Parts: sequence; C-alpha cells; structure tokens
Amino acid sequence: MAVTIKSKHEIQLMREAGKRLEDVHNQLAEIIRPGISTLEIDQFGEKAIRAYGCIPNFLNYNGYPASICVSVNDEVVHGIPKKNRILQEGDIVSLDAGLIYEGYHSDAARTYGVGKISDEAARLIRVTRESFFEGIKLAQPGNHLFDISEAIQNHVESNGFSIVRDLVGHGIGTHLHEDPQIPNFKEKRKGMKLRPGMTLAIEPMVNEGTFEVEWLDDDWTVVTADGSLAAHYENTIAITEDGYEILTLSDKED
Repeated sequence: MAVTIKSKHEIQLMREAGKRLEDVHNQLAEIIRPGISTLEIDQFGEKAIRAYGCIPNFLNYNGYPASICVSVNDEVVHGIPKKNRILQEGDIVSLDAGLIYEGYHSDAARTYGVGKISDEAARLIRVTRESFFEGIKLAQPGNHLFDISEAIQNHVESNGFSIVRDLVGHGIGTHLHEDPQIPNFKEKRKGMKLRPGMTLAIEPMVNEGTFEVEWLDDDWTVVTADGSLAAHYENTIAITEDGYEILTLSDKED
C-alpha cells in the first residue's frame, strides 16, 4: 500500500473521526478507578463509540476480540479486556482506541494512573506523553519522517527510559494501518519527506526498564520482557501546509 495524500474533504472527515474519538477517550478517563474490570472499560468504550454512530475499528481487526485495548502495568499494548482483570490502586493502564466515521479511521491512546500511583510511574506516563510532542515538533513539510522518530527516542532515553523497537506507528486513513511505518527510534536512513495531506498515527511506547518485549500466549498482549511498567501515548495527526494538526486532541498544550 503506497502512502496516500488526503484531500481537504478527506482531512475534514478524519477531523470529525478524531473529535469523536477524543470525546470517547475523555469519557473513558472518567471511569478509571480501582475496582473496575478491564472488560467494563471495553464495554463502556464500545457503547460510547457506537453512540456517535461510529464503528469501533479494533473489534475483530485481524481477530482482536474487543473494541478497546486495555493494557495494565507491564502490558505495553493490545491487552485483551477480561471480566476478572480488576484495576487496583497504584496500577497504570493504557487505553488504545479507534473508530471509523464515514469510512475514515482515527486512532489514539492514553495512559492513566489508577488512584494514587508512584512518582516513577507518574514520571513514565508524563515522559511518554512529552515524547510525542517532542516528535511532532519535527512534523513539518520538507522534514523527513524519521526526524520525528529520532526526537521521540532522544526525549525518552534522556529521561532514563527505553523505547520499544518491535512496534511502530503508522499511516492511517480509509484503513487503520497504512504506509508508512513510523518507528519511535532513530533509523540509519532519513525516511520519506513529509508532505501536506499525509495522515499519521504517532505512538510512542515507552518502558521503565528494557526496551525488549514479549508476546503472551493469546498472540495479542505485548509485555515488557523484564516485567517493568510500560506507557503508551498516541494521536492521529495531519501534515498541513505549514506544520501539523492533531486530529484527536483539541488541547494542544504539551
């Protein structure tokens, strides 16, 4: 699949998809508390997506059985919601969600603390979010794709954390995953030049310890190899004539 350049009309549809997903995430943030199950989070999120007349794009994607990826503590991404997985005080939880509006996809992830969390867990969440904004400072027409990647890695590693190598961001549009792949770490090459109309899902995945990860027997859940905490932060962005627009976040403050 080649990289697609979206028209202004397509960007507007993706903007609407992004606004709806942002609101879903805001609703999800309000229900995170000790005692809630990851399945309840998924069910709430699916209901919120469908209330907008949208389709949860993760549900049954390559066989994934839920609408919201709910990943707890050492789970990096793609945690499968379960009735008996109950959030506890001090946990951190990453919610990755997406939806389809009028045939166009949006994709975003957030990591939250459950009740009172450790200072180091809070710092991990903060640095992961910051690394996204450090990366997209380079999301300018004429810059290269991997400029974003290098900036993300530099911020993460300068704060003593590690960036996952086995999973990357991606293009997005009429498909959830389109070209190009977007690593969160420096590459030997510069990558393609950024052009207005590109739509990208930038998603740093940051580990407290080693960058190495493993897949559980469910073939979906990715965990840190050393059992350390992991955080995830993602937004869908569009490259514009003079920079970028974050389609899944109205509050642009970093």
